[in-house]
Amino acid sequence: MTTQVDIEKLDEKIQQLKQAALELSEMGNQFPAVKRNTARVLASIKMMEMNVSDVARLATP
Repeated sequence: MTTQVDIEKLDEKIQQLKQAALELSEMGNQFPAVKRNTARVLASIKMMEMNVSDVARLATP
């Protein structure tokens, strides 16, 4: 049984994650641990973008 994947929906959620992480990073300027951890989160999100978001952009004309 095969499950359909909605690439556009995945891309939308990844972009929401990225926006939330960027906001946390801005808020964490006074908290070095928050700043470091959001940098790690953003690195993971970047990997998801390379895996999903780039494909989504190629798939839509």
